[in-house]
Amino acid sequence: MSLWVWKFGGSSVAGPDRIRHVARRVAEARREGHDLVVVVSAMGDTTDDLIALARQLHPEPPARELDALMATGEQASAALLAMALDALGVPARSFTGWQAGIQTEGPHGSAQVRAIAPERLREALKAGFVPVVAGFQGLSAEGHVTTLGRGGSDTTAVALAAALQAERCEIFSDVEGVFTADPRVVPDARLLPVISYDEMMELARLGAQVLHHRAVTCAQHNGLIIHARSTFSDHPGTRVVPADTIEPDRPVSGVTSDRHVARLALVSVPNVPGIAHRVFSALAEAGINVDMISQSVARNGHQDIAFTISDGHLAVARRILEPVVRELPAERLVVDDRIAKVSAVGAGMVTQPGVAATMFGALAGAGINIEMISTSEISISCLVAREQVDDAVRAVHAAFGLGAER
Repeated sequence: MSLWVWKFGGSSVAGPDRIRHVARRVAEARREGHDLVVVVSAMGDTTDDLIALARQLHPEPPARELDALMATGEQASAALLAMALDALGVPARSFTGWQAGIQTEGPHGSAQVRAIAPERLREALKAGFVPVVAGFQGLSAEGHVTTLGRGGSDTTAVALAAALQAERCEIFSDVEGVFTADPRVVPDARLLPVISYDEMMELARLGAQVLHHRAVTCAQHNGLIIHARSTFSDHPGTRVVPADTIEPDRPVSGVTSDRHVARLALVSVPNVPGIAHRVFSALAEAGINVDMISQSVARNGHQDIAFTISDGHLAVARRILEPVVRELPAERLVVDDRIAKVSAVGAGMVTQPGVAATMFGALAGAGINIEMISTSEISISCLVAREQVDDAVRAVHAAFGLGAER
């Protein structure tokens, strides 16, 4: 029998009817002769609800306890799906991340999979059970429950597929695959039948929510093809594959956005060696990732340093940087959480000139001001006002001719 790993997102298990639907899909695959390991996310908005509950009790919940709380959402989904399968006559057992042998390292809230010891899953498969694994979580070397960050259940599924040497790894959600843009924002966005690892990683890192970027990294490292599909249709979806197996036919493959962005600026800091290190090392020690960075031209021995972070880290970043501002000294710390990022991604832009000019022209034509710019080999990102980000996505998507033919 072939072994498949399936992962179902939160919308796929958002209530009893949807859990039963997933159970029927699993049961059908079993009847076709396949062994399955199923990974599940928390039901619907459970994770957000748990975080909101925690913040009613503590303005900045301790990371260890927040991880212990959030992990319960996926555990509930796993147990409920196992029950639904059993009701259909399919033997199933639920597993927490640590029961499934997932070992992690790194900080609470954004831990990484260090290793997997899947012996208990193999035993369950051999005994005829469908293992249903709680995604998004594992156990650190110190024995603490840790979570893998938003979208971490994708990473759980890919890591398990690699460890179990599964023949297929399919990620199911409420969309049919990877589109050229969010279809809710751009109605004529096209489904991509295939996309490269590198492009998918950039889209995920820059805001696309179909797949988690660490899951794609893990798949690339293990040579594992991911199928992104819909729970609610039989459409084959999108395959995420090595870049050398496809030839880019246009400079940009997709446009995405990220609304969970905040910009901080240290105004008038001394233009001397070590200032940037002082600022960014303080953030790094707190586990805060910095994205876009700009530094103004020095005038009168001073300059401004601006950068973006996830707005979920804003409160901690302000607490860390306010004493730094006094120590440097800087004139003040300016915070803006009313911005968003729009990004164009495509492997073809490496060899095709004019991509930046096209993107900037599209934003100018839509009356959208660019506040910061960052680039990589296969992406261009612009910071814009948050209320204009959907217009920005539509303008850039149209400028590169990514819409479906009518």
